Parts: sequence; C-alpha cells; structure tokens
Amino acid sequence: MSASRIEHDAFGPVEIAADRYWGAQTQRALAIFEVGEERFPACLIHAFGLQKIAAARANVRCGTLDPVLADAIIVAAGELRDGGFDTHFPLTVWQTGSGTQTNMNANEVIANRANQLLGQALGTKAPVHPNDHVNASQSSNDSFPTVMHLVTVTELEERLKPALLLLRDSLQQRATAFADVLKIARTHLMDAVPMTMGQGFDAFARQVGHAIERIDASMPRLLALPQGGTAAGTGLNAPAQFDQFFCAEIRELTGRLFFPNPSKFEGMGSHDALVEASGALNVLATALIKIANDVRWLGSGPRCGLGELKIPDDGLTSSIMPGKRNPTIAEVLAQACMQVMGNHATISIANASGNFELNVAKPVLINNLLQSIRLLADASRVFARRLVDGLEADRERLASNVENALLQVTALNPIIGYDKVAQITRTALEQGITPRAAALSLGLVDAQTYDRVVDAARLAGMSAGGTE
Repeated sequence: MSASRIEHDAFGPVEIAADRYWGAQTQRALAIFEVGEERFPACLIHAFGLQKIAAARANVRCGTLDPVLADAIIVAAGELRDGGFDTHFPLTVWQTGSGTQTNMNANEVIANRANQLLGQALGTKAPVHPNDHVNASQSSNDSFPTVMHLVTVTELEERLKPALLLLRDSLQQRATAFADVLKIARTHLMDAVPMTMGQGFDAFARQVGHAIERIDASMPRLLALPQGGTAAGTGLNAPAQFDQFFCAEIRELTGRLFFPNPSKFEGMGSHDALVEASGALNVLATALIKIANDVRWLGSGPRCGLGELKIPDDGLTSSIMPGKRNPTIAEVLAQACMQVMGNHATISIANASGNFELNVAKPVLINNLLQSIRLLADASRVFARRLVDGLEADRERLASNVENALLQVTALNPIIGYDKVAQITRTALEQGITPRAAALSLGLVDAQTYDRVVDAARLAGMSAGGTE
C-alpha cells in the first residue's frame, strides 16, 4: 500500500497519498464528484498559476500578505503556471458550477509547495495556508471567471490566431497561383457563368480573415476581469484597490491590457463576453465546413467526379479498395467544426444558467470554449499544411469544362435577348454541341460577335478593368 498523510479541514481528517500536493478539499471532492473522465486542459491550470501570482503581488501592495509568505506563494504559483503540477489536478470538469473545487485544488497545491519551499512538510498548512494566504482577498466566484478570461485570451492569441493566419495566407497563396485558371461557377450546384479558381480561393481567404477580425472584436470584453468582486460582487474582504493592483500585475506578467471590470456583478453573474467569443468561433466553424466541403467536392474523382482540383496524397488509403485516395484532412476539419458548433450550443445554455449574482455553469462553459479553440487551431493548421498548400488545379479538365459550358452565353442577353439565348442553350444541350456551335447554327449571332462578347476570361473579370 502506498504511503499516505493525514490533512485536516473544517470537517475533520482526510487521508491523502503522501506524494500528492493537493489537500483535504480536493481529496473530498474526488470522492464526491465521481462523474465522467473529462479534465480541464493544462492551459487552464497554468492560468490559475498566473492568477495566483498576480493575487499575491496585489496583496503585498495592499499590505494584506506578509512578503515572505508572498514570495513563497509566487514561486510555487510560477511552477504551477509553467506546468510543474499538471498531474496534481485530478478533478473532472463535473464539479460545483462556480469552479470552487479547482480553485481550491490550486490553493492547496500552491500552499503545500510554498510550505515545502519554506522547509515544512506537505499537509502542514503553515506558515502558508491555502485559504488565508493563497486565496487571500479572493473567492472562487471571482477567481475562476478571471481565470476563464485569462486563459481564453491567451489561447485565442497564442494558439488560434497564428493557425488562422497560416490558413488565411495558405488560401491566399492558392488564390494567387490560380488567378489565371478559368472555370465555371456553380449556383444551385449547377453550371453557371465563368470565373477563376483564384476568385473562389480568394473568397475562402477572406472568410478566414473576417473570422480573425471577429475574434479581435471580442477582445475588449474579454480583457475586463472580475477579480476583486469576491463572493457576490461587492468586494467583501478584498482591500481597496486590490482589483486595480491585480490587473496591473497581470498586465506586467502577460503584456496584455487587462483591466478591472467596472461591474463585478456582471463579470461574475454572466459570461456574455465568452459567449461572444464562442459566437465568433461558431461563425468560423461554419465557414471552415463550407471551405472543406467545397475543396473536397472540387477534388472529387479522380475520374468520375468534378475533378477540378488535385488533392495531395496523405499516404492513407481504403481498407478494401487498393490505392484509393480520400480527402481525409478536409473530413477531419469538418468534424472538428461540427464539435465546435455543438460546443457553442452548450456554452450558450451554460451562460443562460446564471442565477442572480453567480453563473453556476462555469466549468462546462470554459471547458467547451477551450476545446473549440484547440480544435479549430489544430484542424486549421493541419488543413493548411497538409492539404491547401499542396492543391493543384486540373487545368486541362477545367479548360474543357469552360469550352463546353452553356451559361456563358448569358453575356449575349443584352444583344439578342433572353429568349434567343435560351434557344441557344437548349439546342446545345439537346444536340451535344458547344454553345458557340449552336449559336452559329441557329444564325442568331455571327462568329466575330460571339467571340467578342462570350469571352470567358473577360466574363470572369480577367481582362483590363477586371478584378484579377
């Protein structure tokens, strides 16, 4: 049997594995919340380390924490922030809706490590106490949502946005490479008028670019922190200016312009800013599914599909059909986005579940939001590097499609009228000939006029004055 130690809390003694840095409250929670296996990602635990560093520094500035104890807390919290105690957070997401157990887990780990640094054994709770010192001037009710904002901003800025910039640039590079590649547009899935492959990829790149702008637009609300509201938003037990000092320390630690939420009640009772950010991710997910589906449809084949794009080989194949190549990366991206869209529904319901001065679905809300960020970042990066960068256009097939496309004769509408153009397209379709041959055989227009007006490159905007 492994060694253990005994810690005490308000309810009595608790047995804990001797090498674990968590304390009595975390151990009790382990026995109570036996639900699921989903645990918070490490980035949220690291954000707690950041939050506790700033809180300790702010407490020293307020004169409410002994600098010697604060120094030990800051070192221990720094180790937490840097990933040194990831395995000492055993609780699942399914806990009290305020995130109290994970906040206490952080308090206990930091207190035990700080005491160890000061020459004491684990479990002594002296000279550093998890509640009195690590959690000084704080409550789970303002600390957990503060961590939610800290980790969301960090993950958006450091994980998702770089991946989206990579994808946007990759799509724009394909737009440039395909700028002179004529094709036929499709509306209602049917042949339409000429365009270029580059125009289609430029649209994709712009969708991703707009997604980045939407994320940036959500930042002013995400940078507002509720720390200092303590239990209900009134600031009980938090000294004057604690929120100001806390945000000043966070700004120094992160280089980002976090500031005190002027209404701690709003920041603790609701999480509209996080739903707004999730909404931007939801829009992005819908855009990426559209892009992934368009690419895999355009690459369908290689002989019996649309076959306009050549999708790079990923080295995988069918379990029964030798040599078959599938658009696996596009399918991965689409599935990740489906999860994000489902997460947004959960996040929306969670935010609607606030009661009076406290939202009580914080853990599920932030866990889903962080998963969405992670999935979109990883899938976007893989999609850019392993699929988009290697895309090629089947120029021969596209040229044949353009030559035989019926609806480019729409350009003749102003010259001979809608009904006569309809006669051309009907004849070409019935006789299996090109629209040019149909127009000339019907005597509705001469060859010189047809070639001047029905110029696919000009119709796609590639001539002087066009968009390319």
